[in-house]
Amino acid sequence: MRNIRTPSITARAGLWSALAFGLNLIWEIAHVRLYTIWAKEDGMSLAWALLHCSLGDVLIALAMFALAGIVLWRADWPTARPWAGGVIVVIGAMVFTAWSEWYNVYRTGAWSYAPSMPIIFGVGLSPLLQWLILPPVTVAAYRVLLPVMSGSSIVCARREEAKTIMNPR
Repeated sequence: MRNIRTPSITARAGLWSALAFGLNLIWEIAHVRLYTIWAKEDGMSLAWALLHCSLGDVLIALAMFALAGIVLWRADWPTARPWAGGVIVVIGAMVFTAWSEWYNVYRTGAWSYAPSMPIIFGVGLSPLLQWLILPPVTVAAYRVLLPVMSGSSIVCARREEAKTIMNPR
């Protein structure tokens, strides 16, 4: 039987973080025009804001990855329990984002919405959709890339087990 390498929690968290960074950077670039920073800042300041926000999104995603792992008692939840973990990530991230958007827009004034930002209950719709859409995409990409990263696949491992059972030596 083939020996299958199990990725460490650091490798799992690293893959999750890399996916979260790439997907959230794309989202941040796509929706930056819904914030007033688009019209007010120069190119370098805007680039810094996009990087800063994307890194903040990675921290949110990583915290939710850990939360799902703790709640489910599984570090491998994206492969073993993707639906349950995904729901935990989506709900946790959306609750945090709703609070953060409200706090930063209305309490601290750290950022503000452009008139084109759709609003729901006083919070921008785009950042809420970000955390409704990107976690399932992240889980799907993670499930495809983790076996590649670890040099094995669940399908191949199961085939090897079946061969061993059918043809014991």
